[in-house]
Amino acid sequence: MTATEIATKPATKKAAKVSKPAKAQDVQKLRIRVRAYESKVLDASVKQIIDTARRFEATILGPIPLPTEIKRYTVNRASFIYKDAREQFEMRVHKRLVDIVNPNAKLIEALTNLSLPSGVDIDVKMA
Repeated sequence: MTATEIATKPATKKAAKVSKPAKAQDVQKLRIRVRAYESKVLDASVKQIIDTARRFEATILGPIPLPTEIKRYTVNRASFIYKDAREQFEMRVHKRLVDIVNPNAKLIEALTNLSLPSGVDIDVKMA
């Protein structure tokens, strides 16, 4: 290539890359994922979380039901003679997702002090 060809060659896409404009306001989400073995206990816990968030006038997205995780186990009934006799068990883990948009400090403190029934697992992340 000669010097004139290089000068007249159009700019590549990498050189013409334009940065994305920044958002006017950064949106923070408090993503709460709740898991339990019993769906009734889970729904009561989610209702308690939503009531707490509404008291502090927060924007709530959800509760969104996530797919139920099913774990199945097959166990022999007897150890020696009756090898074909088996029992089947399953464990169901019900899950819900609640998003709280732009939470304030008082709401986060109220959610941490919330007492939920035993058997309910809660996972909180900032997204």
